[in-house]
Amino acid sequence: MAQHPAGTAAGPARPADAAFERVRPVADAVLYEGYLLYPYRRSSGKNRVRWQFGVLAPRDWAEAQGPEVPGVAGACDAWRQRTECLVRVTGPDPVVRVRVRFLQVQRKRVERRTETGGHVAVEALETDGAVHLAFDEAVPQECEIAVRMHDLLVGEREFPVAAPGGATTERVGADAGRVVRERLPLRARALLRAEELDGARGLFRLRLSTENTGAAGPLATREEALRHALVATHTLLGGDGLCFLSLLDPPRWARAHAGRCRNLHTFPVLAGEPGSCDVVLSSPIILSDHPQVAPESPGDLHDAAEIDEILTLRTMLLTDEEKREARATDRRAAAILDRVETMPPEVFGRLHGAIRSLAPRPARPAGEGGQEPVPWWQDGGDDGLCPATDSTLVDGVTVTAGSRVLLAPRGRGADAQDMFLEGRAAVVAAVFHDVDGGVQLAVTVEDDPAAELHGWYGRFHYFRPDEVRPLSADTNVQRPREART
Repeated sequence: MAQHPAGTAAGPARPADAAFERVRPVADAVLYEGYLLYPYRRSSGKNRVRWQFGVLAPRDWAEAQGPEVPGVAGACDAWRQRTECLVRVTGPDPVVRVRVRFLQVQRKRVERRTETGGHVAVEALETDGAVHLAFDEAVPQECEIAVRMHDLLVGEREFPVAAPGGATTERVGADAGRVVRERLPLRARALLRAEELDGARGLFRLRLSTENTGAAGPLATREEALRHALVATHTLLGGDGLCFLSLLDPPRWARAHAGRCRNLHTFPVLAGEPGSCDVVLSSPIILSDHPQVAPESPGDLHDAAEIDEILTLRTMLLTDEEKREARATDRRAAAILDRVETMPPEVFGRLHGAIRSLAPRPARPAGEGGQEPVPWWQDGGDDGLCPATDSTLVDGVTVTAGSRVLLAPRGRGADAQDMFLEGRAAVVAAVFHDVDGGVQLAVTVEDDPAAELHGWYGRFHYFRPDEVRPLSADTNVQRPREART
């Protein structure tokens, strides 16, 4: 489904369309996150309470269940989402483009044919060796919006978001029964507006609200309300002549504006390749900027937080009876089983692991003959390193195992437990190099009566070089009064 509001047209392909398609794999992972979890069977406990993310239920029903404030007792599925993000105008007559995406619940009903020629609903029906189970499926839906930025500055614009109802019937077996799939029409709206924040920099705040305007009745069960709900609702925001700013790491000059953006039941991040600014993915699941689907992943397993290899191995170990039930539960589950059972060895091998964006430590010396140092993740990468003898410079003084230091943890970013050790003298036990090229000093507190025992067990406190001060062997350090016992 694609809707184009009055005054817009589908027209030729636009840059925003291409940008939206580039981020579709991530958006689809959000769309089907938790749709059906391993072991992909209807009887599994985790698949009995479904539709956990991005549910926009009818307002009358949602407000009757409890307050909308997240984390408050009685809170329930929301009836709206609100996204606020920052965007800069980079071209003449900019156009804002929005794609609202969601799942529409589709009830799959299994009916057995009676002797009189009628049909009666059953939970399961087996015909010709195949099993059919009643289950709730989902149909993906999209709604497209395009509007000139100038029109959004005049006032809030409202656009319809909807999905038609429908029903299909599939006869199964030798007319032994049928499978009926039915979905109810959905009604919602999108409210979009823009506000100028910094004219000199062309900075604006965009606000998009998606609201369910359907009705389910305040006394309806959640199962009934979900048939009128938008599920896994998320939005893609892009446009022509626009560049979005990160809310997670905004430019210094825009931090105050970013701090005043208020998002409700959604989390907007920059999408697309790192460094790009043409698309925002506003997701009900917390993501980082520029999220990516691992290129090794051969397909969706409906749980993007899981490790593909582990989930694939577990799926392969399902019994024949469990696989039979999974195939009868949902067509997407059957597709997962088919993919796992026919996966080529080379594809499965890629799932075992990959290392990306890693580089040799800059502080490491060159290898023999002036060759480039060996990366730490390869054989020989840690040759020549020895925590007991390695050293580092602190305020121009060489610090190694046995050196005395004064502990001075940073005010921000330090471990809370380390703060209690401020001003204490310590002895360096080892100098470690981490995989990012940094250095960590393993120390024992000098006046700790159990220091020798901790050293024997290898239990140390760890500090960075900028969190200690060198001490000479004969320097007397008085224990801070607040730390005395």
